[in-house]
Amino acid sequence: MKVSCIYDPMRKLISPLLLSFLVINLTFSGTDAFTFLGFRGANVSLSGGSEITSGGALQLTNNSLNIIGHAFYATPFQFKNSSEGDTFSFSASFVFAIDRPNPFAASGFAFVISPTSTQFEGATGDQYLGLFNSTSNGDPRNHVLAVEFDTVLNEQFNDINANHVGIDLNSLTSNISASAAYFITEGQNTSRNDLNLTSGDMIQVWIDYNSSEKLLNVTLSPNGISGRNSQPLLSLKVNLSSIFEDFMYAGFSASTSSTFASVHYILGWSFEVNGKAQDLDFSQLPSYKTGKSSGGLSLGFKLGISLPLVVLFVTMLLILYLIQNQKDNENVEDWESGYGPRKFSYKELSRATKGFKDEELLGYGGFGKVYKGVLLSSGVHIAVKRFTSESKQGIKEFAAEVSSIGRLRHRNLVQLHGWCRQNGELLLVYDYMPNGSLDKLLFKEDGPILSWGQRYNILRGVASALLYLHEEWEQVVIHRDVKSSNVLLDADMNGQLGDFGLARLHDHGEKMHTTRVVGTLGYLAPELARTGRATTQTDVFSYGIVLLEVASGRRPTRPQGLPEEGALVDWIWKCFKERKLLDMADPKLRDHYVKDEIEMVLKLGLLCSHPVPEARPSMRQVFQFLDRDIPFPDPFLEGMVASNKEIKDYFHSSLSSTGISIGTISALSGGR
Repeated sequence: MKVSCIYDPMRKLISPLLLSFLVINLTFSGTDAFTFLGFRGANVSLSGGSEITSGGALQLTNNSLNIIGHAFYATPFQFKNSSEGDTFSFSASFVFAIDRPNPFAASGFAFVISPTSTQFEGATGDQYLGLFNSTSNGDPRNHVLAVEFDTVLNEQFNDINANHVGIDLNSLTSNISASAAYFITEGQNTSRNDLNLTSGDMIQVWIDYNSSEKLLNVTLSPNGISGRNSQPLLSLKVNLSSIFEDFMYAGFSASTSSTFASVHYILGWSFEVNGKAQDLDFSQLPSYKTGKSSGGLSLGFKLGISLPLVVLFVTMLLILYLIQNQKDNENVEDWESGYGPRKFSYKELSRATKGFKDEELLGYGGFGKVYKGVLLSSGVHIAVKRFTSESKQGIKEFAAEVSSIGRLRHRNLVQLHGWCRQNGELLLVYDYMPNGSLDKLLFKEDGPILSWGQRYNILRGVASALLYLHEEWEQVVIHRDVKSSNVLLDADMNGQLGDFGLARLHDHGEKMHTTRVVGTLGYLAPELARTGRATTQTDVFSYGIVLLEVASGRRPTRPQGLPEEGALVDWIWKCFKERKLLDMADPKLRDHYVKDEIEMVLKLGLLCSHPVPEARPSMRQVFQFLDRDIPFPDPFLEGMVASNKEIKDYFHSSLSSTGISIGTISALSGGR
């Protein structure tokens, strides 16, 4: 059904009889293709907030909140000869524009091939783009292919940013995605150029599926600068035969949220099965309204009015910047220069957190409150730690976090993005962790329970982070406040160690000087009270307590279900000696755990929290135990409650093979 909808004044000269003859012949031409240069009179089924504008553009959403717009070609296409057959090749080309009337964009839109054209049962708007909901998202029975053009960062779908393109199969968690861009090849050189999806400008898209190669390509181009033969933005090897049914509909879906709105336009569209969709002539596409419209004024008139205003505005900004910069530099200290994190303005962070409103409060960190925020410039979700005052102690801890974690890079460390210091206010900007802290999930009374697999992965991640801090970075970083409340969980439940307000750095091979005792009761190594000196082994002790917490589901001091005067580590030692170690497994797990793993974690917690520092393993050895690279030294742990002779025999026979540094044998005989 090869149909061309091109509207111009000449169309009025075609007689109704001739037009009917043309339509009949085109409809039964035997091909599966169409081309729309504008949509007035097009064979398109509309639902929700979608409509055809007076200019002929397909408008999926208007500048309203909480709406969904669908627009599908009204007739389904045959994509397979049989349910067991291969999906045919197909090709689509369309031109879109997204107008963002406000600083924030609503969720984007998607090109969709689906078994249905209007009835997306239970579909919701916002991040679900009018296709799925929280229950149906990811259901293989959806049989939906979508290419999303997303303008909001949704962490639940693992979005990479607020301006990306993704290929989705039955789910809005993309199989592959990339920041919006196009490529230009000149000679032997190919350059990548960024695209802003919400610029309001026309952007052309080609989506081509090769059935024989099982390859799906998505290519973008602004205003026809580069063609479909340029390098694709996305290429996914995929067999769509299991996704597609015999007959499917092709179209578009878009939505807005309860907070922000965007206007999504489709200006032209061509599609073909077993062929190449026709390229679209920009000069024949309909007009559309955007916030950039200027009411038809001439360029010279607009420049004549705006240029002096722009010059005046820029001059005023420059003066204000110089005044503020001079003010900020009056009290610049050594730690404020030479570090990687960006310096944010106070205004930017205040806007991101809605003026530090209480409803954005996430909790309390070391020396301050922590707020959730969204950066207006990028849509990135952040956590802002706001120090209470610029006291002598506060600025010291603030400087410690900027100068330490600001230069650290590890997948299991909370990333510091930047900082702000203005008029006595001290603020740090971190990655936002949507699942909160480990302790809140471990000890909450209701809701989902952390599975044993999730717990083991978290412990392994934190061990990897501490290994990096102790041995793998350019200096030794002693955290000094390792505890479950400082382990934060990202969208995928990966553990990330944070809160470096107490951290101290020193060179490899150099001993840390004696300092005041800091940390949290229940996690403090016993030698700290005697020497006042934090070491890597004091971090290991604290980590050992976290191991015991995670495996037992009990707090380190006065834990639930234990004698009030008992500490968790002492109680677990008692159960270990009585051969009842598994009695300490978290009852909330209901025996849904790997017995060998939970036993090993409890024993490793005891080993890490041994009262003699030299008896504790290093974080490298801890990580190797958790990673199963070396066997856990069960005989050695047994020897901690045995006689000196048994310990000595084991030490000489097998302990040295594990690489654990034991120190003097006599120091180990007491156990707990």
